[in-house]
Amino acid sequence: MMKAMHLGFLLALFPGLVAAADFSDPDWPCIQRKVENLSAGLMWPHPVARTPLPPEAEELAAVLALRRVSLEEAEAHIRTFLEQQAADEQLLGNVFHAVFDKLSADRLRLIGGIARYSRSQIELSQKIEAERSEMAKLTAEKAPDFDRIDKLEEEMDWNERIFLDRSRALTYVCETPVLLEKRAYAVAQLLLKHLPQ
Repeated sequence: MMKAMHLGFLLALFPGLVAAADFSDPDWPCIQRKVENLSAGLMWPHPVARTPLPPEAEELAAVLALRRVSLEEAEAHIRTFLEQQAADEQLLGNVFHAVFDKLSADRLRLIGGIARYSRSQIELSQKIEAERSEMAKLTAEKAPDFDRIDKLEEEMDWNERIFLDRSRALTYVCETPVLLEKRAYAVAQLLLKHLPQ
């Protein structure tokens, strides 16, 4: 019952969540479905015998995993790498898997952070609700404690502002796991183009 009340409060403060979240997981506040683990096999359709990468290939994988490196720049890095290396299916497959492992680990950490973020929002909503309840009680008394009411009102305003600011940031936070997944797929496509026919 209490969880339902807190959820109602969250939705009242941030109506955009209504069309969004999958409420089967109370720690997942995002519109996007929660998918914790990605499948490398869906992105890289060829079997790969996992082997340690030579230093140049390891360096390429590290660069390809960086989101700040545009796909055009990533393509240029791949071309430069392949000017010094033969386009070997196993080597490129292992480069992809190194990129995938890095992005998947980052994505998993981020999903854990989103869950903590969501729990802190729920705790904050509970605090605001308790403050509202106390405020209602205090104002209903015959001799209200106006000092306490003023202090409570100040705390409540501050907590609501924090709650709303965090809620507005939620869109960006929730998009990041999707961006990492898209990055892994895009890198796979770039590398697959260079496989020997």
